[in-house]
Amino acid sequence: MRIVSLHRFPVKAMGGEDIDAVRVDGRGLAHDRAFAVVDADGMFAAGKRGSRWRPHEAIFGFAATARDDAVVVLRGDAAWEAGSPGLDAELSAATGEPMRVVAETPGETDFFDAKPVSIVGTATLDWCRAELGADADPRRLRVNVVVETDEPFVEESWIGSRIGLGDVALDVVKRNTRCRVIDQAQNGATERTRWLKPLGDRRDGCVAVYATVATPGIVRVGDPVAPLTA
Repeated sequence: MRIVSLHRFPVKAMGGEDIDAVRVDGRGLAHDRAFAVVDADGMFAAGKRGSRWRPHEAIFGFAATARDDAVVVLRGDAAWEAGSPGLDAELSAATGEPMRVVAETPGETDFFDAKPVSIVGTATLDWCRAELGADADPRRLRVNVVVETDEPFVEESWIGSRIGLGDVALDVVKRNTRCRVIDQAQNGATERTRWLKPLGDRRDGCVAVYATVATPGIVRVGDPVAPLTA
């Protein structure tokens, strides 16, 4: 098994970026979910509703990339540095209410939905296409790591164990329960699909797994993936 792609999302809920290599530490991939868009009540702007989120699908029209030590947000030909007044004004206009981009504060509540690293296998995506009739575009899942696999949902067998990705070791801890975002046009997937309902009927709404970082280091596309002794 090898890593076939790596992804990070410097601003939560916005489009992310594909990367060839990245440093991983105890927090996760460098720059991943380092910023978030919040409304006047401090709720995350996202594509779903919940205890921490409010649905603002206009956020999907923006994408973020990490450049050196800065995070830059793009919309068409326009670009802003994350946290700038100009970006806040643009987001407020797009959503129709006051919005601002805030940086995560170390040591306080992080911007991850559950755990810092998410992983899915290619065979799992192939199964979803064949069995559920969805496009199963991995961009819809907003995962960090896509691994080449030959058995659907083999990544779920890693739960409770440690795996190596190149020099990095991860502890796989739980399945990822999906929400309506996977059906929406977002993160470069330009059309809507019908994935969530059949996934709920056949797989309890779960696809991909979450992990925490046991050993930091650098991961690269092409790195081997293998079980380790914890």
